[in-house]
Amino acid sequence: MEGYIKFFGTGGARFVASRQIRATGGLWLHYKGTNLYIDPGPGAIVKMHASKEKFDPIHLDGIIITHKHIDHANDVNVMIEAMTDGGFKKRGILFCPEDAVNGDPVVLQYVRKYLDGIALFHEGGHYVVKDIAFSTPVRHIHPVETYGIIFHLNKKIALISDTRFFDTLPLHYNVDCLIINVLRSKPITKSDAVDHLAVDDVIKIVNYIKPETVLLTHFGMNLIKEKPDLVAERIKEFTAGGGFLFSMCSGTVSYTHLTLPTIYSV
Repeated sequence: MEGYIKFFGTGGARFVASRQIRATGGLWLHYKGTNLYIDPGPGAIVKMHASKEKFDPIHLDGIIITHKHIDHANDVNVMIEAMTDGGFKKRGILFCPEDAVNGDPVVLQYVRKYLDGIALFHEGGHYVVKDIAFSTPVRHIHPVETYGIIFHLNKKIALISDTRFFDTLPLHYNVDCLIINVLRSKPITKSDAVDHLAVDDVIKIVNYIKPETVLLTHFGMNLIKEKPDLVAERIKEFTAGGGFLFSMCSGTVSYTHLTLPTIYSV
């Protein structure tokens, strides 16, 4: 298999993360001979070792933090230790916003020396780890420094991390496969102190980009109560995408499956 994405949870935000109503462990991206872990939130190391498939963090080539909030970065330090075999094998690169390592950092000083390096994100940045090239096209609107990621593989795959919707957001993510963090079903107004995406925002983004595949994740409490698979069905009704709707709580998504014109809720 040339590549796959493994989700170690599809929950998001503080209430779901603290109660573990859905797991919040982030995701593992494998492409050819390269492995990256993205957003190791609470329970990442536990979910990884409990997985039916074999995932050994010593095989990771890097770790990505889209932003330093707990539900995205809680397990970053233990994941660095695991990737470097307890610090005895200096290896791997950490990719993160500057405020994750400076000011009020989430990455501890003592684990930083275990890494081959730390690369700081910036708007319009381009990065390469062995077989995987990726970019951070635009800074998102969120209380801390936050970026989405475009992975330039055999297909372009984007992760739109936490952000409030803004008019130019879809312009930056012209990709084949779109992974979107969607927090809630109810629309988020300008007066709401919630810098996240809602279902109506996802509909606007999907209708503009028209990707082959959309993967919904990072569900908040209210969206979970409404059942994400039913929410995905509703999104399909208002988008130009066709194909099947497929719901899964977690699991492995193969690139061979990402060619389908499908909306997934994962």
